[in-house]
Amino acid sequence: MKFFLLASAGGALGAGARYLVNVGMGRLLGTSFPWGTLTVNIVGSLLMGILIEALSLKFGGSLEARTFLATGVLGGFTTFSAFSLDVAVLASRGETGLAFLYVAVSVLAAIAMLYAGMAMTRWVLT
Repeated sequence: MKFFLLASAGGALGAGARYLVNVGMGRLLGTSFPWGTLTVNIVGSLLMGILIEALSLKFGGSLEARTFLATGVLGGFTTFSAFSLDVAVLASRGETGLAFLYVAVSVLAAIAMLYAGMAMTRWVLT
């Protein structure tokens, strides 16, 4: 239960930060392109890299800290950062082919399922 609460609290902070970035980027650059999402995906991945290395190299990386910061805050900020970490872990294990497969399947399946969900909803509601 403790880890659930840590992840949830961190997730609330991350989601709030994502909202603020989306609003800020919309005001700064307009809303005709998803600048906010692009920004949180890139910045979140950078922060995940910094966090994971700092926790492991300098701060001892307790499971509580990782759950709150990586799963919670950065997971709430962008799940793309967790995806990026998964790819890096696979690649660091020498499983490069599996890393590329994971990227391809994740991106293509997610987009396909988005369209499938939209189509099913239109079918049910119209």
